Amino acid sequence: MSRPEKAAELVAEIEAFGGQAVAIEADSADPKAIKAAVLKAVERFGPIDAVVVNAGIMRVGTIDTFSLEDLDQMLAVNVRGVYLAIQAAASRMRDGGRIITIGSNTAIRSSYPATCVYATTKAAVATMVKGIALDLAPRRITVNNIQPGPTETDMTAAMIPRLAEMTPLRRIGQPAEIAAMVSYLVSEEAGYMTGSSLTIDGGFAL
Repeated sequence: MSRPEKAAELVAEIEAFGGQAVAIEADSADPKAIKAAVLKAVERFGPIDAVVVNAGIMRVGTIDTFSLEDLDQMLAVNVRGVYLAIQAAASRMRDGGRIITIGSNTAIRSSYPATCVYATTKAAVATMVKGIALDLAPRRITVNNIQPGPTETDMTAAMIPRLAEMTPLRRIGQPAEIAAMVSYLVSEEAGYMTGSSLTIDGGFAL
């Protein structure tokens, strides 16, 4: 996590409600760091029941200005890092577990110039999920992808009014709404859903 203080706050909040949590720092572009983080989690809590792969970065630029360095970094974190995280987690996951990726509605509609690479990485994740779902189906592990639209985060704080105006529901999403979809996908009720990409964006991509 790029903001350790936020991670510490979340751990404290979970523990205040009687839960158990640990914050583990790892570079999503570093395969060794990903494996080490998974191992630390397993050593602390035992085999994995569910994993949410939420790391991602965004760099913008038109095709005539986008640097090779930014391209490589976007692919390393948003595509390669997602694959490696799933690979590491699945090897330590109980049969019947749940894997969820957080993609983006840009996978189906790239609405802005200069976002080609970001949209490409998110479309890659949506396709990746389908293939991995088939690979892990014999173990009854489901693999699904959530595709949020504009959501209230630190990244979008300065753009909320403009993004809300562009959304048919005239507001942007709340983190709790994305979390609710995650909660559903890890539940027993979602056990028959796998390989799916679920868009939650207030109609933005319609």
